[in-house]
Amino acid sequence: MTRDRIIFDPAIGNKAEAYEAFDDIPTNPNLGRTIGDVINARYGRRDVLRGMLGVSATTALFGTAAMIAPQPAAADGQTPSRYKFDELPWGNDTTHHIADGYDAQVLIRWGDPVLADAPDFDVMNQTTAAQLKQFGYNNDYVGFVPLNADSTRGLLCVNHEYTNEEVMFPGLGRQDRAGFEGMTQELVDIEMAAHGGTVVEIARGVDGQWAVIRNGQMNRRIQPFDTKMTFSGPAAGHDRLKTNDDPDGMTVIGTVNNCAGGMTPWGTWLMAEENFHGYFWSDNVDADGKPVIDELSDEARSYRRYGVPGRWYAWGKFYDRWNVDREPNMPNKWGWVVEVDPKDPTSTPVKHTALGRFRHEGAETTIASDGRLVVYMGDDNRFDYQYKYVSDGIVSEDNSANSDLLVNGTLYVARFDADGTIAWLPLVHGQGPLTPENGFADQGDVMIDTRLAADLLGATPMDRPEDAEPRGDGTAYIMLTNNTRRKEPNAANPRADSSFGHIIEIKEDGGNHAATSGTWSILVKCGDPNIAAVGAAWNPDTSENGWFASPDNCAIDADGRLWISTDQGSNWGKTGKSDGLYALETEGDARGTSKLFFRCPVGGELCGPYFTDNNETLFLAVQHPGTDGTKNFAGFERNSTFEDPATRWPDFDDAMPPRPSVLVVTKKGGGKIAV
Repeated sequence: MTRDRIIFDPAIGNKAEAYEAFDDIPTNPNLGRTIGDVINARYGRRDVLRGMLGVSATTALFGTAAMIAPQPAAADGQTPSRYKFDELPWGNDTTHHIADGYDAQVLIRWGDPVLADAPDFDVMNQTTAAQLKQFGYNNDYVGFVPLNADSTRGLLCVNHEYTNEEVMFPGLGRQDRAGFEGMTQELVDIEMAAHGGTVVEIARGVDGQWAVIRNGQMNRRIQPFDTKMTFSGPAAGHDRLKTNDDPDGMTVIGTVNNCAGGMTPWGTWLMAEENFHGYFWSDNVDADGKPVIDELSDEARSYRRYGVPGRWYAWGKFYDRWNVDREPNMPNKWGWVVEVDPKDPTSTPVKHTALGRFRHEGAETTIASDGRLVVYMGDDNRFDYQYKYVSDGIVSEDNSANSDLLVNGTLYVARFDADGTIAWLPLVHGQGPLTPENGFADQGDVMIDTRLAADLLGATPMDRPEDAEPRGDGTAYIMLTNNTRRKEPNAANPRADSSFGHIIEIKEDGGNHAATSGTWSILVKCGDPNIAAVGAAWNPDTSENGWFASPDNCAIDADGRLWISTDQGSNWGKTGKSDGLYALETEGDARGTSKLFFRCPVGGELCGPYFTDNNETLFLAVQHPGTDGTKNFAGFERNSTFEDPATRWPDFDDAMPPRPSVLVVTKKGGGKIAV
């Protein structure tokens, strides 16, 4: 299917599914050396398909537990789990579920007041002025900044990725299929106000319940309607960032499509801009409504590689800054990592160009053993790349100086080699092919066109690298959610249609996250292990409830344990399971064992997760409830609308559509989670 036909496909029921289908077509022309090809070279494709890997290769892929015969273990004979909870049964219904012994409290929902003077939510009479003071729409990344020693009071930092107008506004329906005929400037403004992020103070009471502090002095909304931002690093002030409203190339209004993110060691919040390309508009379209790129434009090569303009929203009908015909440089101001100081509501957020421009899924930080800051980042597109950034300087006790670490450093892209090693390739102007002859006049060009630079370096095209979580011992876990365009089966993606994803474990040399080399192995291959054709690989102790598909976000708690949240999108019908949160063993004989802890209502994606430092509180976000794949929901079997949604979670009020929400999980009676 071509991009221009996607929005008219009757099988696609909502905007989120249209995005998913649009991005099923890769923009990377360099598909000759995928991660699957590397694994085939390392292990041998025929042996992989026959299941004849030797002991050493199998152990490298799945750990020693993979050598255990896949037979049911006795109830008292299973490897002891580091996660102490009774596993939740899998399923898919209209509400959320949590393991026994835990509470999952809805903390804040779309439209809830954030600022002290915000009005109460009136879904039938939404306004821009109200939404600018209320909690935004689809909540993705969640971070927390403690304000006291025991983490019972703090600042919640939440990304708002995108909007679903078909379940957000009454009587409107899906607009990208209808040519945006129903979208007025007021509705566009409300959409803008619902994007971005929220900082809100929260506290845990003596009764153990968490609550929003509505008059919190640090409460803030950040959005693309009127929040001013600035730039740092190699592309700041670059000619390709100069626009009519900013001839200096140093400022921009807002941030969009903020997917995952991270918190820095000095307490600032990193917001990752992912699918920015979809917000840009062109009046120049063909008979099918597909934007036609002006090949004479200086940005034509860059537009193609990033998928600009996507025309997913009608913002460019009303604002020049979203229309590439009038502002051809404007897309270059998006696709960055944004730093926000949540403790200072008057501070200006900064887009750090030294971290590169691509569809950032996350920006998880760690301090390397030599004291430098390291940021792991995935480019969430089929056949795109895994990156990490290493600062020049070391993290200081002087927090005011640490943000400079995101200005001066080196961005690397990963090459996964057939011998099980990983090489981190520096994206530095003048080194190797990154020269004026290849279209890179300076380091600013390298950062603006990070994807094109990584293509030339020979990085390994991956299966949608999403979140990446580093652990203090030099280990990092890379979530590879799926790649339905992969044609050749292999150990990492053993099906022509790789719908279920996998997780790669990286061990940096010397346990130093700043190292430029290391080793890699596969932790699990996702999907149903009971279906041979799927080719899933789990520890045999994993139950029917515990296996999952499409790993997306992840977290490592204070005890060093890995937690995985999933995003199957509209493909959850292939598993029958709703998205959820899983506890995944990474060590010893239990390695590769997974247990289900929480699951979402139908059509929802689980985001976050984020633990407080004492492991006593876990924040989870459920976005777009009641939207994805609802044609597969037994008894409903149609697309959701505002008036007729598959679920009305979390309010279950006939007058209210489903509302994206953040939940807070605590143990009944108190104590650490899963201990």
